[in-house]
Amino acid sequence: MDVSSKYLQHAVEEIASLPGIGKKTALRLALHLLKRTKSEVEHFSGSIAQMKEHIQFCQKCGNISDEEKCGICSNPRRDPQVVCVVEDLRDVMAIEATQQFNGLYHVLGGVISPMDGIGPGDLNIASLLSRIEDDKVNEVILALSVTMEGDTTGFYLYKKIHQLGIEVSSIARGVSIGDELQYTDELTLGRSIIQRRPYEQV
Repeated sequence: MDVSSKYLQHAVEEIASLPGIGKKTALRLALHLLKRTKSEVEHFSGSIAQMKEHIQFCQKCGNISDEEKCGICSNPRRDPQVVCVVEDLRDVMAIEATQQFNGLYHVLGGVISPMDGIGPGDLNIASLLSRIEDDKVNEVILALSVTMEGDTTGFYLYKKIHQLGIEVSSIARGVSIGDELQYTDELTLGRSIIQRRPYEQV
């Protein structure tokens, strides 16, 4: 896409590097920013820079946080003996939006995918197993995407956790096969959490 300014071109290329943003949308957004005042654009870019500089990952669960421990893990009203295992940060947000879960989370940071060269050692599995034993967890809920990779990861985790004598459950399959958890509507996801079943019955 040829534009009359190299600065605009660079801005369009950077915006288009974001997922789901094509060149036309990137151009529209760049032109919109061009119409904003200098202070507004500085505030906009500054907020992104601050996000990158200050947001960290919770040392306990891997969720995003402004502190060493996230607000969910530090909330005394949450049940620390029930841990919901999810693929990434967006899944935490999706489940929290249902307001149907009162335990804690553990973010794996992905799923096992041999095709992509991702094995168990590339995920936050070792820390999960240590946490289960250290925190005396009673139940682990596997809330992973209903995909081949999600099922592979779930089975691997089930075998590891079941050896520890811990109850392992899985969200009910109200989530369609092949769906990613983050795109499931809140009502369906909420019911899936409530109606979870022992993993071996899935």
